[in-house]
Amino acid sequence: MTTPASTRPYNFSAGPAAIPEEVLRLAAADMLDWHGSGMSVMEMSHRGKEFISIYERAEADLRELLAVPPHFRILFMQGGGLAENAIVPLNLSGGTSADFVVTGSWSQKSLKEARKYCTVHVAASTEADGYTTLPDPAGWQLADNAAYVHICTNETIHGVEFQILPDLKALGSKAPLVIDFSSHVASRAVDWSRVGLAFGGAQKNLGPAGVTLVVVREDLLGHALPACPSAFDYKTVADSHSMYNTPPTWAIYVAGLTFQWLKKQGGIAAMEQRNIAKAQLLYDFIDRSQFYANRVAPSCRSRMNVPFFLRDESRNEAFLAGAKDRGLLQLKGHKSVGGMRASIYNAMPIAGVQALVNYMQEFERTQS
Repeated sequence: MTTPASTRPYNFSAGPAAIPEEVLRLAAADMLDWHGSGMSVMEMSHRGKEFISIYERAEADLRELLAVPPHFRILFMQGGGLAENAIVPLNLSGGTSADFVVTGSWSQKSLKEARKYCTVHVAASTEADGYTTLPDPAGWQLADNAAYVHICTNETIHGVEFQILPDLKALGSKAPLVIDFSSHVASRAVDWSRVGLAFGGAQKNLGPAGVTLVVVREDLLGHALPACPSAFDYKTVADSHSMYNTPPTWAIYVAGLTFQWLKKQGGIAAMEQRNIAKAQLLYDFIDRSQFYANRVAPSCRSRMNVPFFLRDESRNEAFLAGAKDRGLLQLKGHKSVGGMRASIYNAMPIAGVQALVNYMQEFERTQS
């Protein structure tokens, strides 16, 4: 029996974002009875053998997918990336200072939140150019006493992405690098030799909202400030295998299904090649057009989040209405920057990007 072709719209939401249809169907099939247990995953004890098996497979699959070294711990937490902006300094700063490279809205938020718990220092910023470039690491003004250096490796709103992680050792810094990889986790490989801690909300590329991934080097555990809540102390969470408090069981389960789906697609290397092809298709069309524009420097354009603008913005509403009629959803840009934004995460097939390009061509022809 063959599965009928999907008639679902293409969802370009920045997050919560599209989940692979195969994953949704598997979760739906298990909704009332997971593998003959008589229970939905949402009804299980997080300490029962059924859920422990789900958790252990999810952790193992994620470690394999991201090639996480043995001396890093994988934590499934709550609170999203915004909460991690507080949890990281509570665990790593020692109440002293931290360096921040500000490249967009999310690194701005991280800086602002960390200021409540430690002294913050802006090592570099691209605010002056509207966050359309990335600062050369060779020019970063890193503090000698920084407890860590924070970057957002993919800015979801402004559409800039670090194509190569900075090598802090080569820059003369002994501080660990903290990366917020919320919006491009599992879209490309991670050079763990350059990372001390990585965090990200699942709701963009890993599954539903509710679970937050933290991958932390073991030597960074056990340094939390006394004021850090126990449920947010990385060592406590690690020692408890993410079960210190009741974890977001359903979100972990669906994330686990997503990890299995990623493995079936060929893993991270295969997904990266697909993501390169999708992004190139869209950027190449925008660059050829006189009707649309992307303002980000080509060397640091995000593969996941593509902001673009109609040169005549009086046509924005007509563009969005026509897109919706064609099953192309949630293309409106973030309110802070305007314009449009196409988020083309792992779950977005190249057919969806081609459908968007076809519509953009059609709209340009009819409006010119």
